[in-house]
Amino acid sequence: MKAAIEELKPTINQIFNHLHQNPEVGWKEVKTTEYIKQLLIEHGYNPQTFDDCTGLFVEEGDGDLCVGLRTDIDALWQEVDGTYKAIHSCGHDAHMTMVIGTMLLLKKLNLKVKGKLKFIFQPAEEKGTGALAMIEKGIIDDIDFLFGVHLRPIQELRDGQASPSIHHGAAKFISGKILGEDSHGARPHLGKNAIEIGATLINEISKIHLDPTVSYSAKMTKFHAGCESSNIIPGRAEFSLDLRAETNEMMEHLTNKIEKIVNAISNLYEVDIPLITEAQTAAAIVNHEAQNMMELAIIETIGKENLAEPIKSTGGEDFHFYTFKRPHLKATMLGLGCNLTPGLHHPNMTFNQQALLQGIEILTRAIMNTFKYKQN
Repeated sequence: MKAAIEELKPTINQIFNHLHQNPEVGWKEVKTTEYIKQLLIEHGYNPQTFDDCTGLFVEEGDGDLCVGLRTDIDALWQEVDGTYKAIHSCGHDAHMTMVIGTMLLLKKLNLKVKGKLKFIFQPAEEKGTGALAMIEKGIIDDIDFLFGVHLRPIQELRDGQASPSIHHGAAKFISGKILGEDSHGARPHLGKNAIEIGATLINEISKIHLDPTVSYSAKMTKFHAGCESSNIIPGRAEFSLDLRAETNEMMEHLTNKIEKIVNAISNLYEVDIPLITEAQTAAAIVNHEAQNMMELAIIETIGKENLAEPIKSTGGEDFHFYTFKRPHLKATMLGLGCNLTPGLHHPNMTFNQQALLQGIEILTRAIMNTFKYKQN
């Protein structure tokens, strides 16, 4: 298998370079979708796109057992050297390359499975809405095992290591408004000071106490009120909240606490404080069977000495909506060490591209192992 991967290496590098140099943000991955579609057609696949959104998927084979492999395809919108632009600073270019590479390797090895394979190129992971769209379209309804992959920063895994699962936490991003009333700086009793209300909100959120054995956090990440005139007390403000929780149950408790605090402050100050959930991700629900298949694939590829423990990450990933919304699904996500520095979402993020070849082999073996052991 390693010899076949080496033969594919020039093609793999070419694919990665193209994807890296042509990033597109969520729901706008038009050229990315078209590039992948045409590439897969050239290699004998029959990709299917969607009429109402970006992204695509491929189905191969037939049978009772269906194994899926998913990648995200969107980039971040980020400031780089003073200019905002799309950039693959989260490694989705690498994820796409590894999934395409797995498909090319399966084709090159002429590996036949007694079942169905499904490859999903999912849009808008960074917006937290892409997986939900795929679920609504029924793309995963017939999948029994689903695998994913994510590059890991040097702080979690060293180059050459791999983990059979990533336990991301749940995340929720809430926007809110304080709809008070302006007043003259000399007559504060005639208005509703949005800044004071915001300060109360921050203070009360800091007092949230939940089960300390399950990690969680809630913080205000944006607050805007006032104008150029310093003698006007602003009655209106906009703010953002970032919520994190180790489990989906803890996220539900945390959200309820936030809503109660906002309602209480709204009543106390007699102002409206509407909240909108802009995006969210579910906490990981890792299946042990799927994890075992990935663990075996890692050992077969890079040796037991390079097998790392499952990773617990405070970051979020919408891959976990698949298992949250479809409990029958057996899923896990490969964590790939690749000397990624300084970190994910950093505009100057770099990693060892040689790791892509290891990732391709691990994912291919995970698929093969699943068919082998589940059908024996």
